[in-house]
Amino acid sequence: MVGAVLTQNTNWSNVSKAIDNLKNDNLLIFEKLNALPVEALAQKIKPAGYFNIKAARLKNLLNFIVKEHNGSLEEMFASDVHTLREEVLTVKGVGPETADSILLYAGNKPVFVVDAYTHRIFTRHEMVAAEDGYYEIQEYFLLSLPEDIKLFNEYHALIVRLGKEFCKKSKPLCRQCPLGKLDGFTHPPDALSY
Repeated sequence: MVGAVLTQNTNWSNVSKAIDNLKNDNLLIFEKLNALPVEALAQKIKPAGYFNIKAARLKNLLNFIVKEHNGSLEEMFASDVHTLREEVLTVKGVGPETADSILLYAGNKPVFVVDAYTHRIFTRHEMVAAEDGYYEIQEYFLLSLPEDIKLFNEYHALIVRLGKEFCKKSKPLCRQCPLGKLDGFTHPPDALSY
């Protein structure tokens, strides 16, 4: 859950450093993290960038868990996925991607996470429209794949890897892309203009 909040607007290597700071001080325990003053939390997560904002967002999430679920992650994740998703989306600073990451990775709920890599890859391969938003893209996956937590988890991880290694924001490596090699597709139309 911490990683889902910290990864907003940064890369995982920075998040990993911030999480290591929390681990090294034995703070990745709900009660300890909740008791930590927001200013101290901000200093611990500094490598993740936007640390004051992210510390406040983490505190918002922790306060939500205390208020709505008696501080119990077990109670929280026992909730119905659709109800819980709507609840988590009410937390200030938690949007659809963060909420879905929390549900899938921390809560083991069958929710497909859509991120910038997903949008970029599937737009370039003309499987979704450039103007499609989060929910339209998510629906595409939910209608196309069996509802399987392990599959959603692995599929998203593979999308992230493909986006980092091949389908880069600028200078994509279309000719080396494993997706192109599977279907004879060497590069999407105007890929070099992205």
